[in-house]
Amino acid sequence: MSDRDTTLAALLRPLQQQLLAIAPGASLFLGARAGTALQAIDLANLVAVQPFRPWAAELEAIGIPALADIPEHVEHFSQVLLLPPRQREDARAQMATALAHCRPGGWLLAAAANDEGAKSIESDFRKLLGHVDGQLSKHHCRVFWARKDSDRADIALQAHWQAGGDTRSCSDTHVPSGHFLTRPGIFAWNRVDPGSALLAEHLPVGLTGRAADLGAGWGFLSAVMLARNPALRALSLFEADARALSLARRNLPTDTDTLLDFHWHDVGQGLPAGAKFDFIFSNPPFHATGKSALPEIGIRFITVAAQNLSPTGQLLLVANAHLPYENALMQHFEHVRTRANAHGYKVLEAHGVRR
Repeated sequence: MSDRDTTLAALLRPLQQQLLAIAPGASLFLGARAGTALQAIDLANLVAVQPFRPWAAELEAIGIPALADIPEHVEHFSQVLLLPPRQREDARAQMATALAHCRPGGWLLAAAANDEGAKSIESDFRKLLGHVDGQLSKHHCRVFWARKDSDRADIALQAHWQAGGDTRSCSDTHVPSGHFLTRPGIFAWNRVDPGSALLAEHLPVGLTGRAADLGAGWGFLSAVMLARNPALRALSLFEADARALSLARRNLPTDTDTLLDFHWHDVGQGLPAGAKFDFIFSNPPFHATGKSALPEIGIRFITVAAQNLSPTGQLLLVANAHLPYENALMQHFEHVRTRANAHGYKVLEAHGVRR
């Protein structure tokens, strides 16, 4: 059982043990994830919110539609389940959102792994709700719940924490045109990460064909690409985090002749059929959502890039210096070289796709 499955199983334990009864009406699940424990619980009219595309696809595979955000037309739910993220501002914002969307008298249920800040998350939960009705420990996780009592909840704190998760401007010396929009919870939300900054220095100029950004984040590298290559015919952004992709849409210029398209997409599953590019650039992730390094994600990005490059196309990617990507590149490309190696990162260039 994976770490996220154990947290999910812990979250649903109070329902399985009938410590909580499912109230009539719609249920909201923020940070929803698929698993056998979820399939065993009858949550009718469930709205499952999961902006991370691989996990959203797992929900859809078991018949649960996954949304990137809460529908605007739905205001209150009879119960709200929450798997808070590790980043504290994001976790607080999601708890405040959960409270805002729970009807008075409805209950909120949350769980977190002990090694991912469960104790502090529970403390924040208690501070926001004004009380905790129940708590248990299971699978090295803490589970806690409370009824929404408007007289006890801290409404001012709710507003403050919700605002803390809002979109904001990010100023960074690497940003070409001043301010970009960002938000807590996405990768490198308050800065340009060093790998992307290094790759940006080596992006080409004078391109006129079709380019793709694999793992586009909030759009920094694509913005640099457009600034350097105003004659690009088309630029496609592929990003698994719907929140980051939404920001990329806003961060890229609208006054461009380049055709822009944005895809909420798991690159690991391959690109849409027929996608062919003359140039692909990428700062591939090497973590899924946990703490352990997963170089196989970047290796998969390399494979997908090779599958979707034209015969004369080129791949340029950045990676932590210790990650073993060279062998994978040589398996798929005739020519591989290191363009830069600095500050613990390397920029690798490859062309001549092996068919």
